[in-house]
Amino acid sequence: MQTLLRGAALLALLAATACDDAGGTVAAPPDAPEALTLFGDGYPAPGDPCRRAGESAATADYLDDAADLVACPPGTDVALFAASTGGTQVATVEGWSLFSIPVR
Repeated sequence: MQTLLRGAALLALLAATACDDAGGTVAAPPDAPEALTLFGDGYPAPGDPCRRAGESAATADYLDDAADLVACPPGTDVALFAASTGGTQVATVEGWSLFSIPVR
């Protein structure tokens, strides 16, 4: 049941970030700051605005082999993303929110 609720919350997050108030498509998120080394096609699914973060001076303190470190662009609903992924916001780097999301 909890997985179903997380899935529904994630769909709501994706819907909210995909359209503006007029029903049009919102522009792509801004480029990530150079302080973040991002990879992948989106998180948690391809095309999503958040991306996994790799090791850099800005992320070294937050990397954990039992969790994904994910960066989300400015404007992301932090509470909704945390609730839908089970993650915890650990930092903000130049407006981008970093989340630690357990994988075990």
